[in-house]
Amino acid sequence: MKLTHYGKREWLTILAVAAVLAAVFVAIGWYLGVALVAVVALALLSFFRDPHREVPTPRNIMVSPADGKVSSVHELEHYEPLGEAAVCVRIFLSVLDVHVNRSPCHAMVASIHHQPGRHLNAMRGESAKVNESLTMRLVHPTRGHPVAVVRQVAGAVARRIVCAAGPGDILQRGQRYGMIKFGSTTELYLPRSSEPRIRITKGQRVYGGSTILAEVHPRSTAPATLPAMQPGAAPAADASTPAPTAAPAPSTESTPQAPTR
Repeated sequence: MKLTHYGKREWLTILAVAAVLAAVFVAIGWYLGVALVAVVALALLSFFRDPHREVPTPRNIMVSPADGKVSSVHELEHYEPLGEAAVCVRIFLSVLDVHVNRSPCHAMVASIHHQPGRHLNAMRGESAKVNESLTMRLVHPTRGHPVAVVRQVAGAVARRIVCAAGPGDILQRGQRYGMIKFGSTTELYLPRSSEPRIRITKGQRVYGGSTILAEVHPRSTAPATLPAMQPGAAPAADASTPAPTAAPAPSTESTPQAPTR
């Protein structure tokens, strides 16, 4: 079982404590205690497992940023980090789910915003609004327009959010970038202008980096802006209009004179 390096401190502590307890129980001859320690240690270590995932390759798709169950799919009239209307896919992570977060697409990290807050149970609807959270805004790596926002939300048990990405980092689709320790909620926001076509439903189980949540319509490049014309300057010729031909230059050959009478 591969363990994520985002929780290295925790799982090393679990292994150390389990080893000490197991040694004590072996010394006193209580082998049932050794078995109990092993079971509990494996259960705790499973919180930090990091399985391999096959990342889909089609273009213009958004994959799930987390493992869990879709608890809500809804629209917002305006979402400030995107500056427009948005579609939100909310994913609830239980303590039994993989807690590693992954990038939903190939993008550049534009900003990271940590919001202190409460630690209500993630099953409560208001928890997504008032709990501690970390919002990562993603933009197109070359054009710079917003493509998605991923929001990690802490819960009653999950009290530490890890985000290893920073502004300017380029993330690939399905790339690991952090985790929420011991489960909670992860939200994916997509701009309405990208015309997202949601491919999952509420209650569906999804897997980080492999489940396709939506198809999006790529934003076309903006047309070039013509420079302002200076006062007194002649307007530029339209490319579709043939340019006027220049008047022929006068001939340098002498013209024969009519004979005089």
